[in-house]
Amino acid sequence: MLSTTSSAPYIDTWYDSDTRFNDLYPVPIQLLALRHWTPLHITRSVAQYLAPTDHCKILDVGSGVGKFCLTAAHYMPSAVFFGVEQRRDLVMHAETARTILGLKNTHFIHANFTQLDFRQYDHFYFYNSFYENLVATDKIDDSIAYSTELYNYYNRLMYKKLDAMSVGTRLVTFHSLEEEVPPAFHLVEAHAEGLLKFWIKT
Repeated sequence: MLSTTSSAPYIDTWYDSDTRFNDLYPVPIQLLALRHWTPLHITRSVAQYLAPTDHCKILDVGSGVGKFCLTAAHYMPSAVFFGVEQRRDLVMHAETARTILGLKNTHFIHANFTQLDFRQYDHFYFYNSFYENLVATDKIDDSIAYSTELYNYYNRLMYKKLDAMSVGTRLVTFHSLEEEVPPAFHLVEAHAEGLLKFWIKT
C-alpha cells in the first residue's frame, strides 16, 4: 500500500496516464484495471457531461476502487462524486487513494445500490456493474454471490429508480446492455463505437 503522505505538488502527476493512476493501488487491483476500471479519457468526457452546473451530485453505481469518482472529481472540482460499492475491501482501496490525492469532493459508500435513495443525487454513471452476474463473465473476485436472477433483479430495480427521477436527470452508460435505461431517457450522443452513451430524461 502506498503512503498517504505524498507531497501535494506531485498530486497532478497521478492523472498523467492510466498506468500512473493505477499505481495508486496494489498490483492485484492494477491487474483488474483494463477490464473493470474506467479509463481516464472516458472519465474526462463523462464528468463534463454529468456536471453541467456547479454542486451537482453524481452517483457511480458499482464504483469498485473508485477510479471514476477520483478522476472525475479532479476534472470537475465544482461537482461532488459519490461511489457506491458492496465490497468493503474495494471501498477501503478507494478511500486510501482519495486520501493520497487529497480530494474533498468525492465520497464512497459501502452498500448495495439497492439501499440508496436515488433522489439524493442529480445524475448517474453506470459501467455495467451488474454484468458480473451473468455466466462466463470476468468477475472481480468471489466475495459476493452471482446469479442471473440477481442480474435481472438489479436491472429492474435500477430501471425503477431511474424512472422515478425528475426531467433533466443525466445518465451515462458504459458497456451496458441498456436493460436498466427507461424509455424516458433519450440518447444524446454515443462514443467509443457505441459503448459509451450519454442520456437525459425528458
